[in-house]
Amino acid sequence: MTLLQVASFLIVLAGAFGSINYLFLKLPSAIGILIVALMASFGVMIVDALLPSLGMRDRISAIVVDLEFSTSLLEGMLGLLLFAGALHVKLGDLRRQAWVVVLMATIGVGVSTAVAGFGFHWIFGAPLMVALVFGALISPTDPVAVLSVLREANLRKSLETKIAGESLFNDGVGYVVFLVLVGIAFPSGEQHGEGLSGASWLFLQEAGGGAMLGAALGWLVFQVMRRIDDYPLEVLLSLGLAFGGYQLAVYLHLSGPIMAVVAGLFIGDVGVKYGMSEQTRNYLDSFWVLIDEILNAVLFLLIGVEVFAVAFDIGALWGGILCIGLSLIARLSAVVIPVMMLSPFRTFTRDVIPIMTWGGIKGGISVALALSLPDSEWKPVILTVTYIVVVFSIVVQGLTIAPLARRFGRTPDLL
Repeated sequence: MTLLQVASFLIVLAGAFGSINYLFLKLPSAIGILIVALMASFGVMIVDALLPSLGMRDRISAIVVDLEFSTSLLEGMLGLLLFAGALHVKLGDLRRQAWVVVLMATIGVGVSTAVAGFGFHWIFGAPLMVALVFGALISPTDPVAVLSVLREANLRKSLETKIAGESLFNDGVGYVVFLVLVGIAFPSGEQHGEGLSGASWLFLQEAGGGAMLGAALGWLVFQVMRRIDDYPLEVLLSLGLAFGGYQLAVYLHLSGPIMAVVAGLFIGDVGVKYGMSEQTRNYLDSFWVLIDEILNAVLFLLIGVEVFAVAFDIGALWGGILCIGLSLIARLSAVVIPVMMLSPFRTFTRDVIPIMTWGGIKGGISVALALSLPDSEWKPVILTVTYIVVVFSIVVQGLTIAPLARRFGRTPDLL
């Protein structure tokens, strides 16, 4: 299939499944599309099992493989989605939650990687470094999934900023940790740093370089925007910043996700305040909300049909169920330790730990990273377990985070 055919196929399916959800299921849009896609996928599998002569599963599996989910997300949609999400997080709000966000996006990711990795090693008997690779790819909360759910949860501002800010940054940190561990666990592949010094240099290059590039490109585009007053051109400049900046970061071996987040934060705060007319602000906001909604629909559709790429067996299914609990324990550890570290210096309300733990939703990034692993005996197991954890996280956690927030009540904002 050509790129245009693939795009047409996905948009038609996303529209059709979105309409089914709107008319019948009436769930939040992205989650509803995922559920309809899963139902359609399992329906095809049942028909194929009853009428194997039709070969439906093989044909659809070939199409799913052609979609190249990992490449499409990590090198295509992710930059636009992160930029769109960061546009609506204000720097002032983020600064007030800076220590929480930084600790959870760094120490929290490290703790979660260790807990999930050792747990995977114990459940499956995988080599420890391979198990830690699973820990790294399942630890980051997916900003796309998180931000999609936050729109429905109606959390208070400080807690929403904590969750959104952490999710925007920890995927970049988690990706760097993933690259380092893959280089160690699968030495036949590309090496991503040797030893502690190599890992430290890679982290500085990817994360620090990505942040600097995002700030530099954001400032450059802002300087152009403040000198013109033409909303179609300014919207086009923002699109070029998100798309072109992400590809430039990938080319320079810097963190594209962190570049997109920093650039989006800069344009969404400084650019909106000082570089745009009211008309441009309205059009820019509407454009990126629309981009976000469309790409979210396509992404959750892709997650749903990606079930055809997963090799299910009884052992992996039971292991996946155990790993749901494991991922929640790892997430709880990633929240509790930073909160304990900061507790002597600031007050946290009683809902912070349960809501940030349950609201740490996994998503397409984890599946994409699992698909990008080098071929090995452990890749099918890791992919199956990751898929089970991600689907549970999006559907169950995504649909219950709002009731959980209401259960704890609208406690007043605290630092």
